[in-house]
Amino acid sequence: MAQNEQKSSSPRAGYRGRLAPSPTGYLHLGHARTFWIASERARAAGGVLVLRSDDLDASRYRLDFADAMIEDLRWLGLRWEEGPDVGGPHAPYRQSQRRALYRRALKRLHAARLIYPCAHTRRDVVEAAGAPHEGGEDDEPVYPPALRPDPAAPLPPLGEKTDVNWRLRVPDGEELSFVDTRLGRQSAVAGRHFGDFPVWRKDDCPSYQLACAVDDAAMGITEVVRGADLVRSTFRQLLLYRALGVAAPAFHHCPLMADDAGLRLAKRHDALSLRELRGRGRSPESLVEPWRDSGLAAG
Repeated sequence: MAQNEQKSSSPRAGYRGRLAPSPTGYLHLGHARTFWIASERARAAGGVLVLRSDDLDASRYRLDFADAMIEDLRWLGLRWEEGPDVGGPHAPYRQSQRRALYRRALKRLHAARLIYPCAHTRRDVVEAAGAPHEGGEDDEPVYPPALRPDPAAPLPPLGEKTDVNWRLRVPDGEELSFVDTRLGRQSAVAGRHFGDFPVWRKDDCPSYQLACAVDDAAMGITEVVRGADLVRSTFRQLLLYRALGVAAPAFHHCPLMADDAGLRLAKRHDALSLRELRGRGRSPESLVEPWRDSGLAAG
């Protein structure tokens, strides 16, 4: 194992997998395939599957999407042992109800002086000299060191509420790596492939990176199955696992689905939503059978 390769849980020992959809739109065929793969891997391992609603995006969250999410996943044939609709030992299973856990993690990062407040906008970061955008247009731009505060400067208190982003200071030049159960060994250099990233947003909510890492650790998830577009996020979360003193899960990044024009499926693709496909008379079996034949859940 490389010196900085993240140690992770065995994906087969006491397997605990998870589905973590965001109720910000109807689930499309790409979501369905990834969640089916997660379900199949948990089933094959004789493990537990957890459903968690990643509903932190208050500006896009809708109750009807949350209800449809559960209905559509059950229609597809997926079953879970823990979740917002069935309960479980790690409740609540909605991120909007788990703020206290994220706040405790934030305080721990603050006490360790691993974070700093940042009032710069995304545009400031993109426009700053030497701020490459290596992860694609949907990814966080690499934060330029010139915008960082001096690490020796006094660190302001967190306060009860915040109107600035708090960023994790990454260890520049350190190579991080992990072995993906589908893609093999993945590596990235902190400060080059990704930079300082938000752990708490200026709208006083935890970032995706922090909430995801905290919840996966607290719920004992042993393998995270998600889309290949989130490989870069994995490196950020590995730093959070390390900073918080918890073991990282294993990771299995699935291939993304594209439409006829070659564009990655997104929630704007209403014609390929499970709800629309169901309305057209498609059966769950007709959707799942090609995935089963392809061996996508192996690895």
